[in-house]
Order: sequence, then C-alpha cells, then structure tokens
Amino acid sequence: MKKLKDQLKTISKSLSSLSRQVEKITKQVDKLQAKKAGSAIKKTAPKKKVAAKKAPAKPPTVIDTILNAIKKTKKGITVAQLKEKTEFNSKQLSNALYKLTKKGKIEAKSRGLYVKK
Repeated sequence: MKKLKDQLKTISKSLSSLSRQVEKITKQVDKLQAKKAGSAIKKTAPKKKVAAKKAPAKPPTVIDTILNAIKKTKKGITVAQLKEKTEFNSKQLSNALYKLTKKGKIEAKSRGLYVKK
C-alpha cells in the first residue's frame, strides 16, 4: 500500500509540473497572437492588385468561321468557295448556313450565294 501511495505522489508531482508548463506555453501563444494582431493592424498598406487571368481562347465554332468568311466578302460567297476556304464538309456548311439565315445574320442573295445582312 505504501508503494502505491508513493507512486501516486510522483504522478501528482508530474501532473502539476505538466500543468505549469502548459500555462507557460499558453501565455507565450497569447503573446505571439497579440503581436500578430498588432502588426496586422499597423500594416494597412494597399495590396498590389493581381491581374485577372484570362481564360484560354476557345477555338472558333463552325458557325463563327463561316460567318467570318462571309463578312470578309463584299459581293457574297458561294457554297463552293466556303467549302474551299473553310475545309468543312457539305453537311457542316449547310447546317451552319441554315442556322445563320434563321438568326438573320446572313441572307441568300441567290441560290448558293450568301451575303451578310
């Protein structure tokens, strides 16, 4: 029984020592936080603005490519010329031309000849 009491006393001393060490550490942490808070308040210099990153340019769509080709001509452009310049197949050209005419961006001057509006 005496041995057990001795062990409990040593444990009690160890715990009180640890408790004091924890109190010291918390005081140090509080001091550091106070210093950081004080320095954060003092440093109110304007921050440098970071330039916004531009999104990578998307490749032009089929419709955009065809519309640009039509806009570049004064008298209009034929389907054969569009096919030659853009290297799109007939189905892509006809679909794009249909959509552009429905949107009102181009018009058919005559069969197979398209001009911008």
